[in-house]
Amino acid sequence: MLEKLVQSPSVSSTQPSLDQSNRDIVELLADWCEKLGMDVTLSQVHGNNEKWNLVARVGPGHGGLVLSGHTDTVPYDEGAWQSDPFQLTEVGDLWYGLGICDMKAFFPLALLAIEEVIPHLKKPVTLVATADEESGMAGASHLAATTSELGDFVLIGEPTGLTPIHQHKGILLEEISVEGLSGHSSNPALGKNALEAMTDIIIELRKLREMWQETYQTPGFEVPVPTLNLGCIHGGDNPNRICKSCRLQFDVRLMPGMEVDFIRRSIGDVLQPIARRFGVDIQFNPIFGVGSFHEPVSSDLVRLCEELAGKKAASVAFATEAAYFKGMGAQTVVLGPGDIDQAHQPNEYLDKGRIKPMQDLLRQLIRRLCVDTLSS
Repeated sequence: MLEKLVQSPSVSSTQPSLDQSNRDIVELLADWCEKLGMDVTLSQVHGNNEKWNLVARVGPGHGGLVLSGHTDTVPYDEGAWQSDPFQLTEVGDLWYGLGICDMKAFFPLALLAIEEVIPHLKKPVTLVATADEESGMAGASHLAATTSELGDFVLIGEPTGLTPIHQHKGILLEEISVEGLSGHSSNPALGKNALEAMTDIIIELRKLREMWQETYQTPGFEVPVPTLNLGCIHGGDNPNRICKSCRLQFDVRLMPGMEVDFIRRSIGDVLQPIARRFGVDIQFNPIFGVGSFHEPVSSDLVRLCEELAGKKAASVAFATEAAYFKGMGAQTVVLGPGDIDQAHQPNEYLDKGRIKPMQDLLRQLIRRLCVDTLSS
């Protein structure tokens, strides 16, 4: 199964030239789920006829456990791989392939664990496979908007090194564009300099960052404050021309308690005074955003995952789809066999030594929540 998943390209990207459909992946998963007797639904992600979600359920009643993952990968650096990124390659104790760590290996493990327990289920187990997690989380957003209930508990198999993750930061990807007026640089009055206006915008963004870092601090994170990274800037076309256009892209990593809408309003509020001061047009173009995630360490699911993994729950800086499931009312934990250090880079691999521990954990988790049930 894993070999077939790796062989099926499913790159998602904000650049249309790199973006691919995930239809082949969800059809593979749908076929395997149907052979297990699961009820399968494929749904087209709103606004994109190339992106699909899968929801497959088996077992009686309502609630139960959801095992969730995303089907897409990031783009790959052509020529930087020592093997074919679309072939499962075994070298010693490692398996190489694009998405094998983040996070295609989770699906076969989940399906094998589900298959073993189907005859004994007292509550349902649901497999969820989403689209576009790497480039905007459109699949999870669509799922949350169109589904009222999936289950009582959700485990997301992102790469965490078999450590339960009970909280992580949110992320915003933002763009600000400034349109001024070009002119000869010998006389500043001949134009309206977009780059100078952007300089003031950057100063204000840095002030906001300082204010957020004083206000929002959460122990347990390696970086316990929100961050704002000035990622890339483009503007102008020649040293002796007044810069007409300038564009800045940046990200904000949100701590628990920081609301997406409030942060974006705070950014928007500092832009208009600058636009008036320089006589330029400023557009704030949010690209993507998802809030932070927090599951109390006292929750039943966190405690059970700590017991089964033999590790205390931890925090990570990267973002996942967990906030969407938490928003649907489910206790949620992020826990998977891969390591985040191997994700998003050439020669992505998964240590085969992680397979059996993850398999055992999933087996026990399903039995405790859907066969024995937690209350017993």
